[in-house]
Amino acid sequence: MSESKKITYKSGKEPDAREYRLIFRNIDREGWDPSLDCYLKEGGYEMLKKALKMEPKDITEEVKKSGLRGRGGAGFPTGLKWTFIPPNNTKPVYLICNCDESEPGTFKDRYIVHQDPHQLIEGMIISCFAVGAKKAYIYMREEFPEAAKIVEKAIAEAKKKKFLGKNILGSGFDLEIYIHRGAGAYICGEETGLIESLEGKRPYPRIKPPYFPAALGLWMCPTIVNNVESLCHVKHIVEMGGDEYAKLGVARNTGTRIVCVSGDVKKPGYFEIEVGKVTMRELLYEMCGGPKDGREFKAVIPGGSSSKILRCDEKFNLKNPDGTERELNFWDIPMDFDTLAACGSMAGSGGVIVMDDSRKMSWVLNNINHFYAHESCGQCTPCREGSMWMRKISDRIAGGEARPDDVALLESVAYQIDGRTICAFGEASSWPVEAIIAKYRDELIAETSEENDYHSEEQTLRESMLIRK
Repeated sequence: MSESKKITYKSGKEPDAREYRLIFRNIDREGWDPSLDCYLKEGGYEMLKKALKMEPKDITEEVKKSGLRGRGGAGFPTGLKWTFIPPNNTKPVYLICNCDESEPGTFKDRYIVHQDPHQLIEGMIISCFAVGAKKAYIYMREEFPEAAKIVEKAIAEAKKKKFLGKNILGSGFDLEIYIHRGAGAYICGEETGLIESLEGKRPYPRIKPPYFPAALGLWMCPTIVNNVESLCHVKHIVEMGGDEYAKLGVARNTGTRIVCVSGDVKKPGYFEIEVGKVTMRELLYEMCGGPKDGREFKAVIPGGSSSKILRCDEKFNLKNPDGTERELNFWDIPMDFDTLAACGSMAGSGGVIVMDDSRKMSWVLNNINHFYAHESCGQCTPCREGSMWMRKISDRIAGGEARPDDVALLESVAYQIDGRTICAFGEASSWPVEAIIAKYRDELIAETSEENDYHSEEQTLRESMLIRK
């Protein structure tokens, strides 16, 4: 990435040659701090001044042309989401920044709010102007106590300089931004659960339809919910223009995105890459230094714990746009939304979790099941009961106390959650189980024994459920 001014980074934090630093340009940078003065010296809020001279609909159009897809997990087109606000709306419009960042394996948004909060605030103000919101909220998880202080200070600084409040920069546009601290619940990463929490209620997700936030969101008013990284991109789209931004990345997968690599690699960490321009091989072997000494890569979860696991020895038959097919092996998968989906997983939140051949899949499965059983909000019976039973059964498998047909029983429970809940948490808990059993069934069964017995409650479950083949 070419820069007009030489930027240096702290020792050990230098970008890889394959990175394209846009959102993370100032993260771990020498001489950088989160203050407004520092941000203004680097051209901060200049894009806000530019945006306030544009028509709001023109900003939305630029975001649509950019092809920006949400960076929070679902990958839905951001500009298109903005257009879902009813055209005849007479209610107040709200914008919510989802800073809950609760997906295991994901650690990108916290860097932004800790080190570059004004980038987020500028992106939020421009976005609010585009959608007509005069109040905005940053929903921040409780485990970010220092970030909350930093962002509160940044909001106060911006308000003092007239970037927030009444008649921003003489434009006639009014906006207030507030921080709302969550209680650390994973379910609040789901936008309607987040809205319920923001309203002071239990974070029980709402049924869609009719409760699509853009129509019936916060206090039953039109509400746009975007992720931290997504909102930061808006500033750069205004600066570059939608068409120019769309030249980054590949078709239908434009711009940059931040991937967070954790697990069994020599150099874990964050990397900002052009979407689709880096393959699994380049990411894990060249950017992350390969597996630990004496080990080989075994599996990767590419988009946070809720995305389906991929074996490192897999091959995929994918359809080309012209209807023909091509074979793609795991190592040649480009890190984009569409290819990962075609391979049976998803880009998700960008949390790449790597496992080498020292990892037992029963342990991986049990670890994930414990998380989801703990985090279920309890609203839907299949999820509330099913996530608990998946944890119980995987406890037995990981502990060497299961029988071979426990694996099929576990799979049956997962399939009876999938698609039967109000929100996507059910899928988030069941997909890892379905994928790990499908791809490592023999390994899991090898850890069981016909000689193992059952506790009475688990025998009752076995006798009362139809095992899905």
